[in-house]
Amino acid sequence: MEKIITTAVALLLAIASYGQTAKQVLDKTAAVVAAKSGAKASFSMRGEQFNTSGTIAIKGRKFHAATPQATVWFDGKTQWTYLKKNEEVNVANPSEAELATINPYNFIYMYQKGYKYTMEKKNGSFIVHLTATGKRSIQEMYITVNQKTYIPSQIRMRQQKSWTTITISGFKQSKLSDGMFRFNSKDFPNAEVIDLR
Repeated sequence: MEKIITTAVALLLAIASYGQTAKQVLDKTAAVVAAKSGAKASFSMRGEQFNTSGTIAIKGRKFHAATPQATVWFDGKTQWTYLKKNEEVNVANPSEAELATINPYNFIYMYQKGYKYTMEKKNGSFIVHLTATGKRSIQEMYITVNQKTYIPSQIRMRQQKSWTTITISGFKQSKLSDGMFRFNSKDFPNAEVIDLR
């Protein structure tokens, strides 16, 4: 009897997993990524004109990313980009497309409107394919998500004819303070601040 119940539960879980839509997978992924306390991960980013890696911390729409070339803070409205080579900080209010190329997790807000979805399963992952339904700066995305944890491992996105691939590793939820998402001029006393807003 116990074996029958165990088999029935396993079968129901398999059916529930199989029956998920691409949007349901992205909704669950967004819930994991957008934890209220925050999360951290490592990433590598490759495109036609760049190849870099670094770390990212996120909390809701806020993020802090650090690479060997630059450090970026975004508090949900304002973005500060510190360029190490030039010792300068550019201050801006970025668009969704600009945020998508800087913050690999910005897709958790973008997918909700303006895209149609398809999905396949491969090697223990969901691969969700998003295609823009109208004029969008990011026309197409592929998001690879672990079937058990709903943690994304790769995001590929196309702007015009150019593809960018972001690979994510070491994702873990963390308790992060809001202060880490704002630039502090005391930490960079020699940096020139350029306001582009």
